[in-house]
Amino acid sequence: MTSTGSSSCEVSVDSEICELLAARGFAVVPDFLGSGEIAALREAAQRRRAAGEFRAARVGRGAGAQQAAALRGDEICWLAGASADQPERALLERLDALRLALNRELFLGLVELEAHYACYAPGAAYALHLDRFRDDDARVISLVLYLNDRWRDEHGGALRLFASADAREPLCEIAPRGGTLIALRSDTIAHEVLPAARERWSIAGWLRRRA
Repeated sequence: MTSTGSSSCEVSVDSEICELLAARGFAVVPDFLGSGEIAALREAAQRRRAAGEFRAARVGRGAGAQQAAALRGDEICWLAGASADQPERALLERLDALRLALNRELFLGLVELEAHYACYAPGAAYALHLDRFRDDDARVISLVLYLNDRWRDEHGGALRLFASADAREPLCEIAPRGGTLIALRSDTIAHEVLPAARERWSIAGWLRRRA
């Protein structure tokens, strides 16, 4: 297993993200955004939560979606361009630039991004899963951007990646430090969120093609 912070887990530019996604199915960028941008996004998320815009996350999709706290314990708030504030619009533009780079270098045919804030209360987790639905192959690349301030290893809450849903040994375990971006293949790289000792903030997103 690759340890958190290992250079073999880290990249810094879109072209390297493309290369690592093609080679091994995931990439980790420790400073995708600066501390000021992360603080602005975290504050925007906290304002939205205080305004009652967050809801308990569900598993599944469509009419079959249901709340299952034992499997997934986060609260979420979807990001929409029409209602986004300036830090959110800047992030959506940055992720769209990554989408274009992935199309240019890997010919993925990505046409849109969907994204939401996620807040995990202390002790909440997300069981091992893949992000692509069995009956919908639109999600191609999954993204996680961490918004946490002064996160320490003892706080827990790592994201653990696996080569498949039935793999026994993890590929990598990544602490949710603010500014870190993880990109991974939605169809093959399984992952789980471990419980944390403090609130854990992130933005989750999916770059999608036409179904």
